[in-house]
Amino acid sequence: MPDKRISPRARVLKSGFLSLSDKAPKLACTVCSLSDTGAALRVSTTFGLPQYFDLIVDGMRRRCHTQWRTENKIGVAFEST
Repeated sequence: MPDKRISPRARVLKSGFLSLSDKAPKLACTVCSLSDTGAALRVSTTFGLPQYFDLIVDGMRRRCHTQWRTENKIGVAFEST
């Protein structure tokens, strides 16, 4: 299957957080792959995750939206700034 991504993703293993809102606690995640335009994340569960949220990795905060999800992985695309 051809890769349709705009920017190639690099495999990584980094800790990160999902920020659903300013008042909600941050949810821990593992970043499995990362590019300039998106990421693949491993989480404890994708149940209840909203379509849009912020991803915090290496002190950088990026707004993103869900592209696909399984039971414990989620693919996101970063919003343009």
